Amino acid sequence: MSWEGKLNKIDDNRWEIPMDEKLGMRTNAVIYASEDMLSQIRSDNAPMQAANVACLPGIVGSSMAMPDIHWGYGFPIGGVAAVDSNEGSISPGGIGFDINCGVRLIKTDLTLEDLGDKKNALIDELYSNVPSGLGSKGLTKVGYKELDDILAVGSEWAVENGYGWEKDLEVTEEYGHMQDADITKVSDKARKRGLPQLGSLGSGNHFLEVDLVENVFDERTAKVYGLKQGTLAITVHCGSRGCGHQIATDYLQEMERYIKQNSVDLPDRQLACAPLDSKLGEDYYAAMCCGANYAWANRQMITHWARESFEKILGRSAEDMEMDVVYDVAHNIAKKERHDIDRHHEDVLVHRKGATRAFAPGRSEITLRYRNVGQPVIIPGNMKVGTYVLAGRKGSMEQTFGSTCHGAGRQMSRKEAMKSLTMDGVMQQMTSSDIYLRNASTEGVLEEAPDAYKNVDQVIEVVCNAGLTEKVAKLTPIGVIKG
Repeated sequence: MSWEGKLNKIDDNRWEIPMDEKLGMRTNAVIYASEDMLSQIRSDNAPMQAANVACLPGIVGSSMAMPDIHWGYGFPIGGVAAVDSNEGSISPGGIGFDINCGVRLIKTDLTLEDLGDKKNALIDELYSNVPSGLGSKGLTKVGYKELDDILAVGSEWAVENGYGWEKDLEVTEEYGHMQDADITKVSDKARKRGLPQLGSLGSGNHFLEVDLVENVFDERTAKVYGLKQGTLAITVHCGSRGCGHQIATDYLQEMERYIKQNSVDLPDRQLACAPLDSKLGEDYYAAMCCGANYAWANRQMITHWARESFEKILGRSAEDMEMDVVYDVAHNIAKKERHDIDRHHEDVLVHRKGATRAFAPGRSEITLRYRNVGQPVIIPGNMKVGTYVLAGRKGSMEQTFGSTCHGAGRQMSRKEAMKSLTMDGVMQQMTSSDIYLRNASTEGVLEEAPDAYKNVDQVIEVVCNAGLTEKVAKLTPIGVIKG
């Protein structure tokens, strides 16, 4: 099914679905894309989901979708929606099942020459130390008491227990700790699912990469971020594993009952929601914060094992190799924020589902060391082309509640990729690019093959041309670990 409805051109980077396109729309929907991207965006009917989101009770501003938009649960992946803090609703479909799926970037002072002939040994060591794949279990055994601490304070627990450095917290969104977390709102089933998986990548589109900083576009900002052309970096992409998935599942079931019992008119039951000021809405937000904290602790522990792997293979300390975290961003989350709407400061809840916060210089939420240059934004493309580092710009504050894209976005469903691509073909692509791949399953590689994704360069051009972000650096993989 494809979208045959209206997409009216606003400018070269924005397209509007007007309010009169669909019954029940409370506002318009705006899709960020170039004209060349429209046929693919229409093809999976994701614009219909952007229009559906415009029906969400209490929505303020436009329903928005980034150029990496594709079909998701309720919201499109790439969707952004803000709701009024008093009269708005919170929707798990606007956050996703993998709560606080996000990306962490770690720099080094190493060059390819420093690595020498140890690239494959390093990737093998990382693969051994960072469990990946469907149902993968972490190396650290924690009990329910420790898990409750992790759900409550996130990365702080990890650092206090030896998994990383205190300064890692300064460059983690929310300092790795959502303050509104309430562990009593997390089910025993969610705890049970999360308990064995702490410190693991999981499957799907999650990965760990060793990258080369191949291009620097903005020398001043790159220097502030600590990125230098020709050096190596590590990119980690994962989330809250089974714990976050179960939190979402638990509350979606409750919210589906709520909308049925209260006759809430929605175009899709996958948009199930509850008022922010209701007990159900408050409980879900508190549980979501716990899931976010789990994810930050998870990426913090993976950071620790990545440092240990480099130390073992290269025989230097992580401190000596300057293995500092550049930043850690969430791209499946809802945040309470203050934004300018119609020249007034308003408190809103911003749903970002497959979308990244991209705050411009000056926002107090940005860690002090980056406040003058803007928030780092980490955008993976695919396992062959690597990752862009961007900086948040003023346009994001004016247009998208401080948001931008989160990746390249799929152009093939996982089922389609499995059917049409071959392992030999993918491995040939990786080998020809001199990328060493370690994978937990054939299915995981085919589902996440380079050809399954849009052209990330096009996505980045749109968000930069629209003034949401600015290019800082481009990272190219030399080794990849996939679930």
